[in-house]
Amino acid sequence: MKKGINIWSFQGDAAISDCIRLAKEAGFDGIELSLNQTGELGLQAGDKEVQNIAAQLKDADLEIAGLATGLYWDYPMTSEDPAVREKAMDVCKKQLELAAAFGVDAILVIPGAVGVDFIPGSSVIDYEYAYDRAQESIRKLVPFAESAGVAIALENVWNKFLLSPLELRNFIDEIGSDYVGSYFDVGNVVHIGYPEQWIRILGQRIKKVHFKDYRRQAGGLHGFVDLLAGDVDYPAVVEALRLIGYDNYVTAEMIPAYTHYSEQIIFNTSNAMDAILGRTPSLRQPDARQRQGQS
Repeated sequence: MKKGINIWSFQGDAAISDCIRLAKEAGFDGIELSLNQTGELGLQAGDKEVQNIAAQLKDADLEIAGLATGLYWDYPMTSEDPAVREKAMDVCKKQLELAAAFGVDAILVIPGAVGVDFIPGSSVIDYEYAYDRAQESIRKLVPFAESAGVAIALENVWNKFLLSPLELRNFIDEIGSDYVGSYFDVGNVVHIGYPEQWIRILGQRIKKVHFKDYRRQAGGLHGFVDLLAGDVDYPAVVEALRLIGYDNYVTAEMIPAYTHYSEQIIFNTSNAMDAILGRTPSLRQPDARQRQGQS
C-alpha cells in the first residue's frame, strides 16, 4: 500500500506547491488534491492548471493519490431541489474530467445526506427519498465515469446516511457498475462500528482509503485525534485491507491542522503511518526555519 496525505491536512491558506514540497519532505508517496469552488484547482480549472500542478508533482517526484472535494456539502445529490442535484452532478463530472487528466483512478464523492449536525441550518431529508435520489444521480454519472476511466468512490461520512457496511454494500451493488465503489474512511465509522468489519464486508468494492483516528470517549468532532491516539485497531485494519487484496493508496486526512506549528502534523502523521504499515519510520522533522516561522 502507498502512503498519501490529503491536502486538507495542511494550513487552509497553503499553496499547492508548498503542500507538495512538505508532503515530499515528510516522506509521503503521494498527495490527494481537492477540487474547490475557486482557486488554484477550482471549478474553472482546465488544461493549464492541470499541467502546472502535474509539473510540480513531477519535479517533487510525488504522485497524485486522489482527487477529493468538499463541494458536495453545498450541493448534495439528495437535495429536494432538482437544480442543486444537477449542480452536484456537474461537480462530479468536473472531478472525473480533472482526475482523468491527472491520471487518478478514483474520486471521492459524498452521495448526499439525510442530515448534517455540524452544518448549522442544513436541511433534513427523508431517508427513503435521499436513497432514491442519490442512486438516481450516481446512475446518471456512471457513463461519464466509464468514459473517463475513473471510478466514483462513495465516502462514508457523518451524513446520517448509509449507516452500515451492509447498506453501503447493497447501495453499490444495486447500481451494478465496476466504476462505482467505496472510498472507505477508517476514522469516520468508529463512533458507530468497527472499521475492520466494514473493510471485510465491502471487500473489493473499496477503491480508496482514508486514515484517521477517533477517540469514542471524547465524542463529536472533538473525538478526532492523531493517528494511533484513538480507538482504531490499526493492526486489525491493515490485516483486513491485506485480506481483501487492497494495494492502493491509504491517505491520511488530518482535520483540523494544529493551531501552532501546523507543519508538525504532517511529519507526525507520516511517522505514524510508517508504523501502521510496517515501514521503517522516517523520523523526519520540519527544519528550524519552518518550526520558527510557522504557527
